[in-house]
Amino acid sequence: MAEFIPLYMFGAVCLLLLLGYPVAFSLGGVALIFAGVGTLTGHFDGAFLHALPNRLYGTMINTTLIAVPLFVFMGVMLEKSRLAEDLLDNMGKLCGNLRGGLALSVILVGMLLAASTGIVGATVVTMGLMSLPTMLKQGYSPSLATGSICATGTLGQIIPPSIALVLLGDILSTAYQQAQLRMGIFSPETVSIGDLFVGAIVPGAILVVLYMVYVLGHAFFRPEAAPVHEDVGEKPPLPALLRPLLPPVILIVAVLGSILAGAATPTEAAGVGALGATLLALAKRELKLGRLREVMTSTTEITAMVFMILVGAAIFSLVFRGFGGEELVADLFRQIPGGRLGAVLVVMVVIFFLGFILDFIEITFVVVPLVGPALLAMGIDPVWLGVMIAINLQTSFLTPPFGFALFYLRGVAPAHVRTGDIYKGVLPFIAIQLFMLVILALWPATATWLPGVIFD
Repeated sequence: MAEFIPLYMFGAVCLLLLLGYPVAFSLGGVALIFAGVGTLTGHFDGAFLHALPNRLYGTMINTTLIAVPLFVFMGVMLEKSRLAEDLLDNMGKLCGNLRGGLALSVILVGMLLAASTGIVGATVVTMGLMSLPTMLKQGYSPSLATGSICATGTLGQIIPPSIALVLLGDILSTAYQQAQLRMGIFSPETVSIGDLFVGAIVPGAILVVLYMVYVLGHAFFRPEAAPVHEDVGEKPPLPALLRPLLPPVILIVAVLGSILAGAATPTEAAGVGALGATLLALAKRELKLGRLREVMTSTTEITAMVFMILVGAAIFSLVFRGFGGEELVADLFRQIPGGRLGAVLVVMVVIFFLGFILDFIEITFVVVPLVGPALLAMGIDPVWLGVMIAINLQTSFLTPPFGFALFYLRGVAPAHVRTGDIYKGVLPFIAIQLFMLVILALWPATATWLPGVIFD
């Protein structure tokens, strides 16, 4: 039974998380307890822990991870500068004469916010506070209104520059090198965060289009659920409506464009984004000293949480490997019927259900390092795998009854909006995202084509 100790470790962590213990301390604490007991019983070599200081120091000097606080700062700054309010107001006027136009506005503004902030909770809460009361006042059905807001908010998982993709890219880069070394390739190829960003562009755009097609179809077949937005007043000239859209679009193009053109690394582009968001807030006269303090405090709290989890995950993965966890996972994958397809399917199902109880950060730091090397050693493309995991996590954010996006919106929705309405509203969007996973599974080039064109 000693060979199954890594699985017992994983089960113990999940149990502690269900009991409400902090993620970082659950990971590190469980790992050290198992390491101590394993050393006493002769099942664990304590020399593995000697590598821990070097691992933590490697995390500290990892320039790729500097992108995390910079992208968080960019997102929080844009959230606090009330950019979303101006975007939603002007987009609503632009689509006001179209049936379901307000829902389309929510999707388009949510897409821009997702690309600007990359923070799911912030996008869902912001859109819920601003657009949900207006949509309900205009006569939208609660299910369509809440479903479109929740689904749009989760686009921050897949549309770059996403914090989820930054973390996934860093973990998959390490896993890909380990997989190649296992296969006897001692000059391993690399996969970068930029590769993952570019790979996510086409699937993210397809998801947005599918959302909009669903809203238009819903409005066509059930016009009472998505009425025309009549209270738009006198429509200003088109240039006046488009002018507020330019700053965030320019910022997104500057961040992504610098990466795609090879002019900047993701970390350098994150610096551009942070500076650009600050300049936008200054231009809107929204950057007061108190607001800057809020932005800095929020950025520090989120960054500290991410890196504390990263430290706990580093301890956990080290002890997991010390108990032979990598070999155990690889053996289990080899025994799964269906080869690579069966292994990927099992991992996707496990990640989907873990998404009910764990945040994307925990899944990225805990699960991906354990299964990534084994999957990539089977010849799976790392960019395709990263995009599949990101969309899978996005789907689990929406799935009742534990989806995080549902909790975020429930916290800011009016009391007369029933929880059942929220659950009912997200079901079609869950189906759309599962359909997107099927598209990626059948046509991997959906994720791998654009990186090949740009970087090769």
